Amino acid sequence: MKKLLLLSFCFVLSYNSFSQNSPYKTDGWKDGAYIAGTVGLNVLGFTFIQNKDALTEAEITALDKNDIWGIDRWAAGNYSEKADSFSYIPFYAALAAPLAFLPGEAGRNNFGQISILFVETMATTGVFYTMTAGLIDKSRPLVYNENLPFDERASGGAQRSFIAGHTAVAAAGSFFAAKIFNDFHPESKAVPYVWGGATGISVLMGYLRTKAGKHFLTDNIIGAVVGAASGILIPELHKKGKENIDLYPTANFNINGTGINTKGLALSYKF
Repeated sequence: MKKLLLLSFCFVLSYNSFSQNSPYKTDGWKDGAYIAGTVGLNVLGFTFIQNKDALTEAEITALDKNDIWGIDRWAAGNYSEKADSFSYIPFYAALAAPLAFLPGEAGRNNFGQISILFVETMATTGVFYTMTAGLIDKSRPLVYNENLPFDERASGGAQRSFIAGHTAVAAAGSFFAAKIFNDFHPESKAVPYVWGGATGISVLMGYLRTKAGKHFLTDNIIGAVVGAASGILIPELHKKGKENIDLYPTANFNINGTGINTKGLALSYKF
């Protein structure tokens, strides 16, 4: 992990030299620090996820669909291995979003910069996902399916329905690609279709994750909003002329320095 972070940091420091006629302005030290900070928060969030407690038999027995919000109740008990497997296609496609810019000259000339913005986008999305999934206990829809084995319903991994991580990643990757395309080719007639495609991919992912029994509708809506916001705002905050706006990871420790009280991302504006 340390070697990976070091290599990523060195890449951040060197990518500016490969950017040509880019609408974005980047800073090696600031971007490197941002990536390091968000990666650290992701690691912290994953420890919360890994330490989630499984439900007891009594807690499983006490589950009642009527306790679920009406907007989500219809999905309780959903389960589909086929939908779960298929959802990984748009998931991995979203993670490869920067590769879509290699065929174009502008994309190739600025591929290093685009890649760093993408890393920041996914790291930002990851902070929201890992923190909510790790700190909020919410059973997945499949937990309400009485035909499934008890161990699968009660496992700690089945108690992190909020937010929808796959949907957040799909939205982040697709809206990031749409935003980058829009900024490099603002006059292109394809712009509306690119944005429409990003929306379609996010909706498809939400549908698949709900059908699979992994997330409720509201989990997917919030996940899509988080991903789309990250995919759009990270490049937007790096656009030339936006240097007075800054986004950075934060963590406040208690007075004895023995624990973390709050952690997340902060947005600042310099007048």
